[in-house]
Amino acid sequence: MGVVVNQTIKNVIVTCLGFGIGAINTLFLFTNFMQEEYYGLIMFLLSTASLVWPLMAFGVHNTLVKFFSSYTDTQQQDRFLTLVLFLPIGMALFLGVFGTLFYKSILEFLSKKNTIVAPYVWAIFVLAFAMSYFEVFFAWSKVKLKSVFGNLMKELFLRVCTSILLLLLYYQVLSVRQFIYFMVGAYVVRMIIMKFYAFRLHPLKLRFRLPNNYKVVLQYSLLILIAGSVATLLLDLDKTMIGYYLPIENVAKYGMCGFIASVIIIPSRAMHQITYPLTAKLINEKSMDQLHVLYKKSSINLLITSGLLFVLILCNVNQLFEIIPDQYELLIWIIILIGSAKLFDNTLGNTNSILFCSDYYRLVLFIGIGIAVLAFVLNTIFITTYGITGAGIATFLTIVCYNIIKLFIVYTKFRIHPFSPKTWLGLLIVLIFVFGFYFWDLPFYPLVNIAIKSILIGICYTAVLYVLKVSEDVNVLIKNFIQKIWVK
Repeated sequence: MGVVVNQTIKNVIVTCLGFGIGAINTLFLFTNFMQEEYYGLIMFLLSTASLVWPLMAFGVHNTLVKFFSSYTDTQQQDRFLTLVLFLPIGMALFLGVFGTLFYKSILEFLSKKNTIVAPYVWAIFVLAFAMSYFEVFFAWSKVKLKSVFGNLMKELFLRVCTSILLLLLYYQVLSVRQFIYFMVGAYVVRMIIMKFYAFRLHPLKLRFRLPNNYKVVLQYSLLILIAGSVATLLLDLDKTMIGYYLPIENVAKYGMCGFIASVIIIPSRAMHQITYPLTAKLINEKSMDQLHVLYKKSSINLLITSGLLFVLILCNVNQLFEIIPDQYELLIWIIILIGSAKLFDNTLGNTNSILFCSDYYRLVLFIGIGIAVLAFVLNTIFITTYGITGAGIATFLTIVCYNIIKLFIVYTKFRIHPFSPKTWLGLLIVLIFVFGFYFWDLPFYPLVNIAIKSILIGICYTAVLYVLKVSEDVNVLIKNFIQKIWVK
């Protein structure tokens, strides 16, 4: 776990900085510098592009991680890398032709409820292309166990660019239309920078011959294309469907509450960058004992770290909304539902990596199709019945069902699960802290209240974890931190 802990700490720092800047953008700059309908438009474009890019990438970002470490012959490896590099181009051309032929129908569908979308439908394709190739080059660096720079580009670069563009918008250097153009350009620039970094780590040697196992590679890519898209679909389908059924400013309200709840995924996003290629390596080497250890450790470590974020969010959210413009109302049930779903996600540890890197990934295909249909049906029913809150209910139910099925498959096929008595202890601690601090408010300015309350929660939570020895890895980190402070 040494390399995991080392790079995870770096990734957590980068991800926290990214989410911090993202919080400033989402909660303060967008809400004060841009009209509500244009804020909703930008969220709609990004969410829809996020639904398209996994299809355009053709699953090769997952394929690259799974198969790279299995090649011992450099020529075969170069053939494999050439194949995964050009597959998304072919898919992009296909989607481009399809989009051109049916442009009017797509335009009418996406702008049926909100005509403001119509002039910017083209941006969805460009954003999806840039997102897909960024993920390919990011995976290229992950297989070399170098995830920090890619994580910096993913979590920090775009948010800093967005902050700069919002400030330019505020000072009327840019119009809203120009803001959108430059935002799309930032995604393209990020892709190009990631390409140069990936090729520096492992130079590309083009070999236009298929690797010997190309049938297996293509089959995996085709299947994982659908299965791997489910996680993205669960993240963004709700916002896209809100934009279809409701006025587009509702996308901004829902997206803001969803962003607050999504802070909980910081630890998993950071750890996943390094546990994914490690899981692939352990499965390729058939090191099942080590895989089981990694499984349980990733689960408990993610549970207690994301649990702290869950407590901090719920216990401070009322104070936070006191300093946000009044038109953005607190949708507390959306935060609770999405936050709980993300907490459950984190408790599963590296379950997704085990499934995607094993021979049972085909099962995930059928699950993915079923979950996609379930998500669409639930969003249609609940959004039309309960409005914005209905989207939160649909997302929660879909994620819970998906995770239960994945747990069942891993247990039946590998006879391992991520849970232990420490799991239930960790969950109990989270619940006690939520109910213990949620109803306690200080009589100061909201930001001061949030700061004081967060520090108290953090100190008490860490102390309880340390005394009860919930996680060996966390206890080691706390001991090392105390020793460093003591020496100084």
